[in-house]
Formats: sequence, C-alpha cells, structure tokens
Amino acid sequence: MRTDDVPPIVLVHGTRLSAAQWSNQLPALEQDFPVTAVDLPGHGSRSAQPWSLDAATDVIAAAVDALGRGPALVVGHSLGGYAALEFARRRPELLRGLVLAGASASTHGPWAVPYRLVAGLVSRVPADRLGRWNDRLLRRMYPPHVIEPTVRGGYSFHSLPAAWGEVLGGFDAGSMRHVTAPVLILNGEKDLVFRSGERDFARAHPQARIELIPRARHLANFDDPDAFTGAVRRFAEGLPVRG
Repeated sequence: MRTDDVPPIVLVHGTRLSAAQWSNQLPALEQDFPVTAVDLPGHGSRSAQPWSLDAATDVIAAAVDALGRGPALVVGHSLGGYAALEFARRRPELLRGLVLAGASASTHGPWAVPYRLVAGLVSRVPADRLGRWNDRLLRRMYPPHVIEPTVRGGYSFHSLPAAWGEVLGGFDAGSMRHVTAPVLILNGEKDLVFRSGERDFARAHPQARIELIPRARHLANFDDPDAFTGAVRRFAEGLPVRG
C-alpha cells in the first residue's frame, strides 16, 4: 500500500463508555495510520449532548473530515457498531471500510427484550452506584494497564435508555445492504449474544468476512488488545486502493 493511500481510521466506542475505550488501540495504530477515537453524543466529552443516531452520524462524519485523508475505515464496537452501520447508510461517500465489533446481532424480536428491560432499570439506579459497580467489575476482569484509562474516562449510563431505545428494533442483517465498502465482522469467540447473527450479516454483504478472537468476550479489545489491534491493522492494509 502506498504511503499516500493509507486509510484513516475512526474508532467508535460502545455502550456507556467513551473514546478512552480505545486507549490500547490508539498508540499501536497511530504508528502507521491517521487515527482518532470519538465520543458519541451523550458520552465522554459530549456527555451533556442528547443522544441520537443522527447526531452520532454527524460526529463520525466530522471525525473523518478532521483527519483530512478522505474516506475512512470506521471501527465500531457494540453501540458504536450500530452507529457505524447508520453512518454507512447515510454517508457512504465517507466510508472506505467498516469493522463491526460485537455488533452483528439483530436488534429485532426476542433478542431485544432483555435489553429493553435493562435500559428501563438503569434509569432507576443512581449513576454513582452504577459507576462503582462498573469499576469493580472491570477491575476484576482486566489488568490495570488495560482498563484504567477507560475507568478514568467515566461512564454515561444516563444515555443508555435513549441510545438502546433507538437502536433496538432498527438493525438486522438487512442493514448490510446499505454498506458499499468492505466489512470485517470482528467478534470475541465467547460473545455469544452479540455475534449471534454474524453469519447472516456476512451473507448479506458480498465483501464481508468474519474473524473471531479466541477466548475473547464482548469487550474483545480488552480481552486481547493485541489480537484486536492486529485484526484491524490487517483489514486496513488489505483495503482496495482508492481510485
């Protein structure tokens, strides 16, 4: 790949988190790619902004424009993956490739029921209590060098009901027909819920393939940061030359 054809990369975080989710990927990728991580509306530095898919699409588009290198590879995890699918539909001219990480499950039907219940319950629990629970959980699961930047970045539970309320019922394998760029469906091997539709998603797109990270769960970029980064890197390097 020519130096002037290296794809820019935009990283889009998952539910309740922030751009700090990508603290393990940014230093490794920025050695070879123009790369940035965004805060979605209602999260991180945009915590005071109301959530909407419209606004999320605008945030991703602004990040692509700010990198100044043309269409980008967009990497979206969980909520960020569904926001990236919406971005692919609305702004195809800005998309060079798409990585869906933990975001290849249909949000229709019975699958959505427990998430609607969780979204409803979250608004009834004080945010500081949810934050403490989340801190303990993440610190129990991951070593400090992997998780502490995300913990310091804080959580945005207040946006969860609106975010999942809009995503649930809005996406399935048919959403892939709007994606005009190559797609990598990148899932943790043990993420049985969010990879439940991966084969349907892959079949729905002529340039989609699946890659699994062994033994990883939903937060695959924490479970095995090097494997996750390596998969993104290989996909970026294999994207077709522009023009």
